[in-house]
Amino acid sequence: MAGGWSRDGAVNEQIEASISDELARLKARRAPMGESLTHCADCEDPIPEKRRLAIPG
Repeated sequence: MAGGWSRDGAVNEQIEASISDELARLKARRAPMGESLTHCADCEDPIPEKRRLAIPG
């Protein structure tokens, strides 16, 4: 099968590189820290304690 201008496996290598780059970017993002809000910022309803503990920050 003709490969055009790229060498064999170049497309797969590019896909793997793109995935690796995105995973590195996601790992570099800072995770939320600190105590969660007790009330919703939009509607001011109370946020259940279990939810606040499950998703800090």
